[in-house]
Amino acid sequence: MSARSVLIDLAPLRQSQPYRRFWVGGLLAGLGAQIAVVAVLFQVWEQTRNPYWVGAIGLVQAVPMIVMGLIGGPVADVLDRRTVALWSTAGQTVAALTLAAQLVVGLYPLPILLTVLAGQTACAALGAPARRTFTVRLLPRHLVAGGIALHMISFQAAMLVGPALGGLLIGATSVAVCYLINALALLISCWSVWVLPAMPPERGPATTPGTADTSRRRPLTRGWRRVWRRTRTALSLLGEGVTQVTRNPVLRGSFLLDLAATLLAFPIALFPMVNQELFGGDPRTLGLFMTAVAVGGVSAGLASGLVTRARHLGRVQLLAVGIWGIALLGFGLAALAGIAWGALLALVVAGAADTASVTSRAAMVQLATPDRTLGRVTAVEHVIGVAGPDIGNARAGFVAGLTTPAWSALLGAGACLVISGWVALTHRPIADFVVDEP
Repeated sequence: MSARSVLIDLAPLRQSQPYRRFWVGGLLAGLGAQIAVVAVLFQVWEQTRNPYWVGAIGLVQAVPMIVMGLIGGPVADVLDRRTVALWSTAGQTVAALTLAAQLVVGLYPLPILLTVLAGQTACAALGAPARRTFTVRLLPRHLVAGGIALHMISFQAAMLVGPALGGLLIGATSVAVCYLINALALLISCWSVWVLPAMPPERGPATTPGTADTSRRRPLTRGWRRVWRRTRTALSLLGEGVTQVTRNPVLRGSFLLDLAATLLAFPIALFPMVNQELFGGDPRTLGLFMTAVAVGGVSAGLASGLVTRARHLGRVQLLAVGIWGIALLGFGLAALAGIAWGALLALVVAGAADTASVTSRAAMVQLATPDRTLGRVTAVEHVIGVAGPDIGNARAGFVAGLTTPAWSALLGAGACLVISGWVALTHRPIADFVVDEP
């Protein structure tokens, strides 16, 4: 295999101008979002000095993420997907501008801040299913995989640069400037969606002649009935996807491993508190914690052939989740001992393990799921993937309030290792799962 074949494929960017615009808009939106994440963490911690409220950030994001994410799937199958993405991105932009208004009116009380944040998250979740369909509509089939890989790289790049830049901006200006930059990035993303062609979902057979007159007599009523019928059907199909996951031991075990890593051990809510203990609360160092995770993720992404070429993907995920738990044990111990470099190094290892775990899980979902139910199972995977970390952050903050940030990390990592060990013992088909030879 040549070195060129290992490098990421840039052909989607060269061959499709609409995709190129969409990709750039997504990259900037991701960068702005990561800057805003640091700003929210810093603002809530500075206003409250209370780990419970820092943990509440995850909770106010998880609830709208789950609810609106599930609603967004049926909506994307009923309405024009470009329109759904456009209006949802516009809603995110309005929320970001509302947060940026603190430049003029001063810092918001905490309930207002969290309410606006929840609204922004709801808009993002509503449009996410529609956005996930754009790549396959904008690129020829042989470039779709390359387009997905480019989106993953853009997310990792935003994770690498955004938090550190956010910390520097807070130190030099204020959190409101971070929100303003996020709003400007979202405006560009909104434009990149607006210039796309219409993307209506594929329709079923045309209305039969016997029903044509009714449609003409009561178009509005019939339209709402059609929307309700399709939404109810989509929710029923989503329920079938959940059933598929619970009955398939490979899928069930893989998702349980992911939940063990995120619900029990996700550490981001602890960063402002650990930053206070290790660096005196300097905003310029707060972004280093998330950047350390991203450094590990990018490094693992560059060496992802070790995962993608493995035949036993289940063993890869088991190993990766185990390393994730051990690395976060190291993070907790370093925080407990006041060793700053040790905490950051542990997060680099955790970031690499997280990327390996997510990559192996995603591949197993694709390979272990029958094609007829793949879309529904993927919807379940999306909700677990985006809501698990937010709920895990809420757990981390609440436990830190009862104990200390270091002990919250230690207890969460220990629970993650215990549950992942239980999954390994009770779900043997995961370890036995083998990728077919080409």
